[in-house]
Amino acid sequence: MIVSESPKKELTERRDGRKWSVERFWLQLNAVLLGLLTLLPDGAPAQGLEYVKANYTKYEHRIPMRDGKRLFTAVYVPKDQSHAWPILMARTPYSVGPYGVDQYRSDLGPSPLAGKEGYIFVYQDVRGRWMSEGEFVNMRPHRPGKQGPAEIDESSDTWDTIDWLLKHVPGHNGKVGLWGISYPGFYAAAGMIDAHPALVAVSPQAPICDWFVGDDWHHHGALMLPHVFNFMANFGRPRPEPTTKSGPRFEHGTPDGYQFFLDMGPLANANAKHFKDDVAFWNEVMRHGTYDEFWQSRNLRPHLKNIRPAVMTVGGWFDAENLFGALETYKHIEAQNPDARNVLVMGPWSHGAWAREDAQSLGSVPFNAKTSLYYREQIELPFFEFYLKGKGSLPHPEAWIFETGTNRWRRFAAWPPKETRPMPLYLRAAERLSPEPPSGPPQEAAFDEYVSDPAKPVPFQDKIAIGMSPEYMVEDQRFAARRPDVLVYQTDVLEQDLTLAGPIQVDLRVSTSGTDCDWIVKLVDVYPDEYPDPNPNPTGIHMGGYQQLVRGDVMRGKFRNSFEKPEPFVPDQPAVVRFTLQDVCHSFRVGHRLMVQVQSTWFPLVDRNPQAFVDINTAKESDFRKSTQRVYRTAEMPSSLILPVLAGG
Repeated sequence: MIVSESPKKELTERRDGRKWSVERFWLQLNAVLLGLLTLLPDGAPAQGLEYVKANYTKYEHRIPMRDGKRLFTAVYVPKDQSHAWPILMARTPYSVGPYGVDQYRSDLGPSPLAGKEGYIFVYQDVRGRWMSEGEFVNMRPHRPGKQGPAEIDESSDTWDTIDWLLKHVPGHNGKVGLWGISYPGFYAAAGMIDAHPALVAVSPQAPICDWFVGDDWHHHGALMLPHVFNFMANFGRPRPEPTTKSGPRFEHGTPDGYQFFLDMGPLANANAKHFKDDVAFWNEVMRHGTYDEFWQSRNLRPHLKNIRPAVMTVGGWFDAENLFGALETYKHIEAQNPDARNVLVMGPWSHGAWAREDAQSLGSVPFNAKTSLYYREQIELPFFEFYLKGKGSLPHPEAWIFETGTNRWRRFAAWPPKETRPMPLYLRAAERLSPEPPSGPPQEAAFDEYVSDPAKPVPFQDKIAIGMSPEYMVEDQRFAARRPDVLVYQTDVLEQDLTLAGPIQVDLRVSTSGTDCDWIVKLVDVYPDEYPDPNPNPTGIHMGGYQQLVRGDVMRGKFRNSFEKPEPFVPDQPAVVRFTLQDVCHSFRVGHRLMVQVQSTWFPLVDRNPQAFVDINTAKESDFRKSTQRVYRTAEMPSSLILPVLAGG
């Protein structure tokens, strides 16, 4: 069953007599990694420092783990002791500061709403970070069947913390909730495995779950270069002992990320030129260029079993970091725990945007509603209030999904919805995209081709930025479509809305004159030429003909058959390349077109492939070479995308 739902405030209607309401979206994501991810809604209506001080008492503890290491933990207890309060905890590698019992956070909880409702809020520096003892391990592997106190992981550290809190913090009601965004989302997900009986509600939000296949470090084996480099340049510096101080920030010396990473040259130069062996985990990453035991042990998905707490996984359709992690965490809990109370929430958000401001737009694309406010009021707070306090009735469907294009919230009984049907769209001659497959002998060339040059890669965005800007996930792709090294295919103008709900399958027949290359496929929503510009229009954007990126991803060609055992291409010999574009819930409106773009570079979002079968992490400049790429589109060798079309739209 599918039930449509409008947000609390009426959605502003769109074109064909519909108005666009556009407000400026905050421009930040780099700050997210070291700020928002932890816990505080930046820019959201704050409780305020004076409110927190007036209503909470802060305590600091060093909580012993089973192996004797002590984890620094800040606890904020309501001054109102007329009744017992549940515990709401977040574990983070990004600092629980400010430090000192007289130094208070200005906001508590996943949103200011929670702080005003009242909980015992707990914030913990994870093992080996900031003021906690022990060794920090990135995405510490889960250890099932632990034997003895020396065998620890994030599940055991969470258990030990909860057990200590219940015994030493007075005034609780015996119930614990756990939440976190991004890296803290991983700690939330890991903490619910074999959970303490008191842990009854968990919300992993944009959690990491697999750093090689799909999360923010690699996509299908290709390195997400600016994200990993920029993150490790600061986060990866050594911390010899517990500290309240952050290390020095890395200075790029330029705002132009495209030029910075092009000038850096091959990946091996990152350590030689910049890190100087001071970022140990970068060197670890470089030593593991395939999906070996190092990465497999950090794949949390197979361990998402025996999940007893209620789970609400949250993600954003335009989350450049961990869209994969949110979807995969939900899907694997669902598959491996058939009786679990497991729900999914997906909104039109960049990384963590649901925790801050209103999220009425992203870049030039409006959503015509205060989507994040709606989430915090109608979805997140009721979840914790119900499970931790027994308040209200639980309104959550299995999947609470924002459909972009129509800009409406929808409720589904399953995700992906069971009401979808697969519809192939074939790449055809003359830049056409058609549901009709090619047939008969070709009357024209059997393929389209382009020359891919790693020295002049296709940029991933049409702006100057040093990092992975959140707006790129909806950015106008006209700048790419006009390049000779990008293939373009599009449908006729749509005569009725076409709604996609679920993952998109890519099925290409290709060849390369080299022995390796990347294949980037983008699904694009092409607006009508007469589409109105926003009003007001401070950036001067022209929306007529806008090519909105809906979904795009990369497949590193050598991993087309196996992430564990890469294979070279045979030069100029056709091969099959299949991979999945992450889920969407998007409606292509009447008057729009669907477009597919195919290319082999996406820089610097994705590191450059030398286009030769070598270890890219140790490749030399001389290994990089041009290659001719062909995409075939005949009856014998068709190329297509298989779309999950939602019946009834």
